[in-house]
Amino acid sequence: MDRLKLKAVLGSHPHVKAVKSGELRSDLFDLDFVDYTPTNAAFKPMVREQAFDVCEMAIVTYLMAKAHGKPLVLLPATMLGRFQHSYALYDPARGSLGPTDLEGKRVGIRSFTTTTGAWIRGILANDYGVNLDRINWVTFEDPHVAEYVDTTERAPKDKKILQMLLDGELDAVLGETSSDPNLKPLFLDPAAEAAKWYARRAVMPVNHLVVVTEQLARSRPDVVAGVYDLLKRNKEQMGPAGSPDLLPFGIAANRKPLELIVDYAFQQSLIPRRYAVEELFDETTRGLN
Repeated sequence: MDRLKLKAVLGSHPHVKAVKSGELRSDLFDLDFVDYTPTNAAFKPMVREQAFDVCEMAIVTYLMAKAHGKPLVLLPATMLGRFQHSYALYDPARGSLGPTDLEGKRVGIRSFTTTTGAWIRGILANDYGVNLDRINWVTFEDPHVAEYVDTTERAPKDKKILQMLLDGELDAVLGETSSDPNLKPLFLDPAAEAAKWYARRAVMPVNHLVVVTEQLARSRPDVVAGVYDLLKRNKEQMGPAGSPDLLPFGIAANRKPLELIVDYAFQQSLIPRRYAVEELFDETTRGLN
């Protein structure tokens, strides 16, 4: 059988370096990498046109794509996992602000449907009792999934999110970091808050996993398993994962984060129902561990 050539998009993570350089290869296929910076710029063409065979994808984008019947299949291979508490900022020059002070405020976010946004909103609602409907959301980009109806206020085209925060046009922003000394984290001590949150939930918040087209999954399940195997080998080359493992691989390791993000996405009306973890995969990817 001829070697398949697969169009692929993966971020420039240390744990995929050997796969991207060709140092780790498969006997079944070659990965032809297409470069997207930032990586999230590839999510829209993948969801809307299945532009690649293999693509890194934010988990909330995948959940929404699934809800709208997009022909994509998830692999339990985490490309990006991180604690979210440091991705929320405000400007203390306009008075102090904490997580419980956001109701009635204007909060900026790149798109309402970003995964970081969904995680932080889930934390605000479930750990701080914030009513998310009482926040005035200001967004800058369309959702990757065209069918989702975004009812948020759209920032003017020429505006930049952090500049609007500094100019007092926004009270806080989610999903951003900045080295500007004038801006402070919304959570007083993000690392301590994250540690407390992890102690309570025992969940590593996953942001990006990997998807393949349904066409590839149906026609060549062996290749899909091979893609997963290659990514797993590269991760294992990096040595012990540490605790918590920021890059869980396999369904068992991803179960708790997936259950929680499904819960948050449902609470936030990003998806119409709660999916069981098994539903997020197909016959092939369900067996990957």
